[in-house]
Amino acid sequence: MITVVGWDGSELSAKAIDRLHAAALVVGSQSLAGRFGLAAPVVPGDALLETLDRHTGEGGGPAVVVTEGDPGFFGVVRALRGHGLEPEVLPATSLVTRAFACAGLNWEDALVVAPAGPRQLDRVVNACRAHPKVAVLVTPGVGPAEIARELAPTTPRSLLVCEDLGGPDQRVTHSRMGEATTRPWKDPDVVLVLDPLHRAGPPGWVAGAQPGPAEWALPLGGPLPPEVKAYILAKLGPRLGDLVWDVGAGSGEIAVECARLGAAVMAVERDEESCARLRSTVLAHGVKVALTRGQAPPALEPLPDPDAVFVGGGGIDVIVACAARRPRSLVCAVRTLERVPAVLDRLREHGYRAEGTQILASKLTVLPDGSHGLAASDPVFVVHAVPAYPA
Repeated sequence: MITVVGWDGSELSAKAIDRLHAAALVVGSQSLAGRFGLAAPVVPGDALLETLDRHTGEGGGPAVVVTEGDPGFFGVVRALRGHGLEPEVLPATSLVTRAFACAGLNWEDALVVAPAGPRQLDRVVNACRAHPKVAVLVTPGVGPAEIARELAPTTPRSLLVCEDLGGPDQRVTHSRMGEATTRPWKDPDVVLVLDPLHRAGPPGWVAGAQPGPAEWALPLGGPLPPEVKAYILAKLGPRLGDLVWDVGAGSGEIAVECARLGAAVMAVERDEESCARLRSTVLAHGVKVALTRGQAPPALEPLPDPDAVFVGGGGIDVIVACAARRPRSLVCAVRTLERVPAVLDRLREHGYRAEGTQILASKLTVLPDGSHGLAASDPVFVVHAVPAYPA
């Protein structure tokens, strides 16, 4: 029998104490033996599954795994059950619950992310760009300094760094992003990343990420028909954790749609009037879009690498500069059929598989005699490219 005991620094339940004293093996911190007067050997959990396999294979009797907080919340229960083990679970308060309680904040509207390591730092930061309230469970390489460094300067956020939660040195620190990158932190457990300008809406019916929009490919007044936008969005595939570039963004019709679908979005536009319309559209739909006013390709250089790119304006040099950043999906709106072959050729030269599509939407209309006819819009040529050899 295997029992998993969650511990948050407070007194354990009588049931948990009984399981510990009846155990033939305890997996956890070496300090447990002295704290609870255990007779059983206490071993570290570095090789948890191998340790339990060896113990049960030798008929070693009941084992107890002691872990921090709620072991069913991004904890060891998943690993044990995935290994074919069905433990008894005695939970404690999770780190995230304690973090928000110490900060005096509600958290039903928060995203909770638990990165597996520094390789997922980009996705964590993109979630923080797109969502106003995120709890990040700290892992090596993904802590307050790394998060703040990646967010600055395009995404101002407040950081609440929660250290040694439940321990003798528990501390919650409100930190500016610049301070977070240089300050030495002692055993941080959770970082709360908050948008200081966000105003909470009415209570919802689901915790965490909210349901997607009821409708997308909205008629936002830009040059692209909704049918074309729907195709572009389908090929971009914007989602939580992604970073999408909208280059030559115009009034931001693609940028806003991607943000509504949960992605972090950076728009690049050189025209001042278009930038003003983009800001108005962003405010009207209550989403977050980081706007860079400038001329591509130079304006693209300081931006973090994207997961997907839409190029709505600019020459072939802009498309090539975007391809050089290796997004998983690159979509371009091309004004004339004559330009499509050149775009396809250059994308293939840069390691992409590309195809072109003409989209022509014809809407039903009522004719003067009361009958129905079709009113065709101008055709739009869309090129979609994906890496020929994905990483």
